[in-house]
Amino acid sequence: MFDFSFAELATIGVVALVVIGPERLPKVARTVGHLMGRAQRYVNDVKADIQREVELEEFRKLKQGMDDAAGELRSSLQETQNTLHTAGQTLQTQLDDAMAETKKRIVDPNAVLAAEPAAPEALATAEAAAPTAAAQAAQTEQAVQIPDPAISTQVHSAQAELPLADPAPAVAERLEPPAKPPVNATTGTPT
Repeated sequence: MFDFSFAELATIGVVALVVIGPERLPKVARTVGHLMGRAQRYVNDVKADIQREVELEEFRKLKQGMDDAAGELRSSLQETQNTLHTAGQTLQTQLDDAMAETKKRIVDPNAVLAAEPAAPEALATAEAAAPTAAAQAAQTEQAVQIPDPAISTQVHSAQAELPLADPAPAVAERLEPPAKPPVNATTGTPT
């Protein structure tokens, strides 16, 4: 607190001894020691209070910063939740509309097709695709044409020799269950 050198302290001690006297000097020194101790404790308490106030202010600033960040996060989460909720409602509406249209088509497919006007984009796409499809068909015919008549004759004769199979019996065979072997009536075992 106070900076005294040894020479200054010695000078103060000699003056006190002369002024106060040797009988009262120990009592005065004890009293001065107690007063100096109290003054140091008071100064230390004030320093600690100031330090606590500074730390408390820092904590308040930190808490305010954290509260601001939490508020921003809360608002961001709320915005995200609202966006997702809106998107979910839109999807649910679209799903409900699609389900209703599917049910209509299942109940009466001809009525729905007749009731729906053709979309202009679909008509334009179909009209644009028609020349392309015709050109592709012409290219396929040109690629398939065989220029050599001898090869053409061989191909036609090979096609005539191939038997045409009727697919209906094969389907009927797959649909019939396999025949069960005959069973002995007395023993119940297959014969």
